Formats: sequence, structure tokens, C-alpha cells
Amino acid sequence: MPKPDFVSFILTFEGIEVECQASYSEEGNGKPLLMLHGFFGERKCWQPLSREIKENFRCISLDLLGFGESAKPEFSHFVAAQVTFINQFLKKLELKRCYIIGHSFGAWVASKYALNFPDCVNGLILLGPAGIKDNRFEERYFFLRPLLWETPLIDWSLNLVTPLSEIFNYKKALETIKEYRYQLTNQPVARSMLITRLQGMRGAETVETEIHKLNIPVLVIAGECDETIPLWHSETYAREIPNAQLEIIPGADHALPTEYPQKIAASILKFFVSESTV
Repeated sequence: MPKPDFVSFILTFEGIEVECQASYSEEGNGKPLLMLHGFFGERKCWQPLSREIKENFRCISLDLLGFGESAKPEFSHFVAAQVTFINQFLKKLELKRCYIIGHSFGAWVASKYALNFPDCVNGLILLGPAGIKDNRFEERYFFLRPLLWETPLIDWSLNLVTPLSEIFNYKKALETIKEYRYQLTNQPVARSMLITRLQGMRGAETVETEIHKLNIPVLVIAGECDETIPLWHSETYAREIPNAQLEIIPGADHALPTEYPQKIAASILKFFVSESTV
């Protein structure tokens, strides 16, 4: 993956003014495409897709505020702060308009950015988008609560059952849980955001009541077997956004950018041709 570049700027949010560093990578030529990763992600998750589309797009993959090598200020890092961060970042790059692709949480942020700054976005590609009010969120992610506990007993227990994971055929599931534990232990932003969501707060930042206002080309791509963000979330985006297109990848799970880059690339190129944007 290309080495990261860095830009610095003053970010003002909730009355707090801080100097922020944004970490990003660029490759390719063509229409500028800002790439926003998901909740446990970093900019590097876009490398497989960038390789597929860099002949047609200037791929700009960004570490969101509080993630990867970007700044980690003390204030909230939820959607509104991310939108402010992206706006300042694009100003620093002197990009007046661009396309945006987002995965999961990044798709939520991309949608909110397009709503707040409609003159700055040419179109959206939303992969397994979060951001729809879901009363079953706490139930679905209840299993993550123990991973938030600040005790070495959790790590000890996970390591203890590792040798048994292959015998009882749950190695992949255990590896996923251990990765969640690592991220929640080492990423304070991910930790604080999950705690906030599990408490049922910040519901007002979901976008299901606003996305009908979007008046740009939008492609929504969902995995048929996504157990992280239910399919009906993507269907809601596609139904509520005027003229949005929905593509469902058969058999795909939530890891769309990393596991299905060729299929995603084909859908993107087809979409842009149909919209006469490339």
C-alpha cells in the first residue's frame, strides 16, 4: 500500500479548537474518490479495491478521526465530528467536489456529509451502510459487552480456548472475536463509540429520516449474508434515496472491500457508466 501522507489543520467542534492531523493515501488517476473505512477499520482496507479501479479513479483513502494514524482528540468522534473532519480535510486538499465511497460506519458518515454539504459531493457508493435506526442494535451486539471489560481475564480466556477452536470448528469465529477485543482495547475511539451505541444514545444521528433529500447518483451494495449490518438497512437506503440503485452480492458477508474487491469494482464501473459520470 502507498505510504501515508499527512495534512494538518485546525478543527473546531463542540466549542473545542484543536490542531488535527489527517492520515491518507492516494493512488490512481481520474475522478477523485474519497474512501471511508468502517468501524473497526483503517484506510488500508481499501487497498484491494484501489488496485482494481485506480485506472479510472484518483483513490483517496482516509483514516477517519480517531482511527489509524489520524488525530485522536479528546472530544466525541461520532458522526458529526467525522463530517467536520472530512470537510476540513477536503478543503486542505483543495477538492471542491468528489465522489465518496464508504463502508459500514464510513457509509453512514459519507451520507451525512453529503446531506450537510450537498454541493461538495458528486455521488455516493455505500457498501453495507450503517446509520439506520435499529432497535435491535443492543441485542445484536450484546455479545461484545464482555470484550469491553478492562481485565486480563478476557484475554486469558480467549487464549485458553484457542487450541479447541479447530477441533470444534469455530476457529474463524474466535479469530473475529479476538480481533474485536484487540481493537476495543487499543482503539479508544472504537471503544467509546461502541459504549455509546450500546447505551442507546445518539439516535438522532441516524439518517433514515433525511436521506430522501439526497439528489445525487447513489449506488448501494450489500452482502446477501451480511450478519453485521442487516440487509434491510441497505434496502432502506435504496428505497428512501431517489433513484438510488441497489446491488446485492450473492453469498457475500460484511467484509465487502477486502473480500469482494473485483465484484465491487465491476459494480462501480457499471454504475458510473450508467450515470455517464466516467
